[in-house]
Amino acid sequence: MTFEEKLERLIERHEALTLTVESIAATSHENTDNIAKLTQNVDKLVEVSNRDAVDISRLAHIAESHEHRIEDLEGGR
Repeated sequence: MTFEEKLERLIERHEALTLTVESIAATSHENTDNIAKLTQNVDKLVEVSNRDAVDISRLAHIAESHEHRIEDLEGGR
C-alpha cells in the first residue's frame, strides 16, 4: 500500500468518524430536548397528583362528617 493510498484511507476514516460524531451530537441534543419535555410532564403529573391527594383528603373528611351526622340521626330515633 502506497503512502497516497494510506493517506486516502485515513482521510476516509476521518470523514466517517466526523459523520459519526456529528450524528451522536445531534442525537444527544434531541435526547436532551426529550428529557426536558419528559421532566416537564413529570412535574405536571406530580402537581396534579398532589392536588388529587388534597381533594381526596377533603372528600374523606366530608364522608366522615356525614357518617357522624347519620350516626347521630340514627341514634336519636
